[in-house]
Amino acid sequence: MHRSGIPAGLLLGCALTIAAATSAQAQGRGFGPPTMAPSKLRSVAAETTAAKAKDPNWKAPRTSWGAPDLSGIWTSDDMRGIPATRPPNQKDRESLTPEEFLRRAGGDEASRDRAVNQETVLRNEFGVRTFGYTSFVVDPPDGQLPALTPAGQAKQRATFGVGTFGGGPFNDFSNFTLYDRCITRGIAGIFPVLYGNGLRIMQTPDEVIVSYEMIHDTRVIYLDGRAHVGAGIRQYLGNSIGHWEGDTLVVETTNFTDRVGVGLSGGGTPNSTTMRLVERFTRVSNDQIRYEATVDDPRTWTAPWSVAFPLTRTAAYGMFEYACHEGNHGMLNALSGSRAEERAKP
Repeated sequence: MHRSGIPAGLLLGCALTIAAATSAQAQGRGFGPPTMAPSKLRSVAAETTAAKAKDPNWKAPRTSWGAPDLSGIWTSDDMRGIPATRPPNQKDRESLTPEEFLRRAGGDEASRDRAVNQETVLRNEFGVRTFGYTSFVVDPPDGQLPALTPAGQAKQRATFGVGTFGGGPFNDFSNFTLYDRCITRGIAGIFPVLYGNGLRIMQTPDEVIVSYEMIHDTRVIYLDGRAHVGAGIRQYLGNSIGHWEGDTLVVETTNFTDRVGVGLSGGGTPNSTTMRLVERFTRVSNDQIRYEATVDDPRTWTAPWSVAFPLTRTAAYGMFEYACHEGNHGMLNALSGSRAEERAKP
């Protein structure tokens, strides 16, 4: 049973809608007039409360072998109200004005209140802090994604509408995405969606292991100096090699397939097999890790692009089994519904 108490497949499509929201849609949540007074925790932009923000000399806790300690259960729930790309009236800045922040915090508070006291299904999936960032995308500096190359545009057209949010046809498993099929969200599993945004980080002297709550993917990031695997090997999560730069874990991932996608839409942002992803994990507080990622894929995008956002944690958040295949009624319903539609045609 998944943490929500609902079979994973029933909510899978809902998760995609949040992840694939346009900046205008995302801006709408938390940007109207305040509907509730923010809680004390939510009334201050959470990035300003990080220990590193208050004291530049703050040092992250260490493991027993001396590496910065990233271990624990973290989540991107607190980032669900941030638009993927920046609204035009904020294109010159990465942070909200105090007035804009108050509107977002009031909207976030009202949304959490609805989740807890009215909707109940996702009451444990809603963040408790509000951040003052204007968008996930931080480079290009205007907060917009660069243009797709002709090959990237063709890939996007070819995959548009595929899966349970498309119009079919639904003839067999190949008409569904790997996300629909409970196989993987790919690297994009770190981005917030409707529920299941937890991740567990574990460490040894030679590896950092990241397990995602949704679709139960696990990445092993090798720190022992090995080279990337050969170019003939392609993996959904790629091949990740890391090293420490001061207190920051820097991870270079290559050897991707082109079947999953990466970025802000749960797999809907296209990529090629030559994509190179560089991530940075920096512990900036006892309850925050700053996450940064740069996508470099000249076959797909006309320029590299970067995102940045914090991962946070609370004592109450726990990781539960994600029984996706066992509850995946979405594929069954789409296939059986299509067959029933065919039989009904004269």
